[in-house]
Amino acid sequence: MSGKIIAVAQQKGGSGKTTIAAHLAVALAREAGLSVAILDVDPQGSLGTWYEAREEVFGEDGTLLSFRTSSGWGARREARSLARDHDMVIVDTPPKSDSDVKPAIDAADMVIVPIQPTPVDLWATEQTLRIAESERTPALLVLNRVPPRAALTGEMIDAIGDWGTPLAIARIGNRTAFAASMGQGRTVLESEASGKAAAETLALLREVMKAVE
Repeated sequence: MSGKIIAVAQQKGGSGKTTIAAHLAVALAREAGLSVAILDVDPQGSLGTWYEAREEVFGEDGTLLSFRTSSGWGARREARSLARDHDMVIVDTPPKSDSDVKPAIDAADMVIVPIQPTPVDLWATEQTLRIAESERTPALLVLNRVPPRAALTGEMIDAIGDWGTPLAIARIGNRTAFAASMGQGRTVLESEASGKAAAETLALLREVMKAVE
């Protein structure tokens, strides 16, 4: 029986896709005890750079993850191949290119769409959701880099509610801990396990696992 495939997608660059993908992958491996593969389809290769740093910290056998890269058109085949040998496959997709994103979303059991609570991010997200709908892949919106006590966040949540797409209860705050841990080849689960960022990551993990059951 094949494992589940989760694509992390957002047409707008700078949405925090790679950070979400890395943290979710490590959380699935560390906290849920699953075998997890990550697939980097983004030509920028940020997930691969993080994984290389992770190998330096933990050694090749201590990363908890398998890692592969793929071009956009090859993402469907590579993701499904990895799913035959892993419980979960997390795919980090490129921004802005519909043709490179569609194969990954088509292969996925679910697509996670990070969205920062700004009007510009809101506009860009609609295109990503249209792709998911066209590929008949369920989507879960995740508010990312949420500033504390921002009235705009509430307005964005109201606007998102008009779409009818599920919005995760868990929200990822605008915390430097995420970027700092990524720069070390780690996640906040490993660098600040008792911090708020780790708690937010675990809350998202619980929602994602429930959604893909």
